[in-house]
Amino acid sequence: MLHLQLPTDPRWAELAKEDLRTLLIDHAWCEHKAASNAMSIIVRNPALTDLVEALTAIAEEEMAHFGMVVKRIRERGWELTPERKDSYVNELLSFVRKDGRSEERLVDRLLFSAMIEARSCERFKMLSETAEDLELREFYRELMISEAGHYTTFIGLARKYGVGVDVDVRWKEFLDHEAGVVARYGTAAEMHG
Repeated sequence: MLHLQLPTDPRWAELAKEDLRTLLIDHAWCEHKAASNAMSIIVRNPALTDLVEALTAIAEEEMAHFGMVVKRIRERGWELTPERKDSYVNELLSFVRKDGRSEERLVDRLLFSAMIEARSCERFKMLSETAEDLELREFYRELMISEAGHYTTFIGLARKYGVGVDVDVRWKEFLDHEAGVVARYGTAAEMHG
């Protein structure tokens, strides 16, 4: 379903198990950024009613996930530390068109969002299968399902609003680009690290 060109190296899951604190803190901020991203797309496209409604729901869900992850951080006696730069996301963002027609820019922003959701979904699946804590396994399984829904929403919106844009061709370009990017990651206990 996700069509990722390069799967995450299974060693990433081992890193995550070894440094759960770093993983959870980074994950919390990823949820926060996902909500902010959805709101940013809304701000740029307020007249697209279906998009506004769909992304409002995603933003609300992502903020709920942020709260759930923060709760799990605190339950373990840890604190949320300041947000770190996400180099993987920034490299993907550099592929998003900044010029061209508004439909092309919107499609790129939606596909960028779908790409992050797809990779997160894949990593949540890994965590749901490898986490030592059974509660965390179930938590990540639920998040995997949620991220898959977000992924399909973003792809669907790109197809709906990408008038005159070959969304399938552009998605293939995103998948190819992301494979090159993700090949340099998976070496840290961070969601995209």
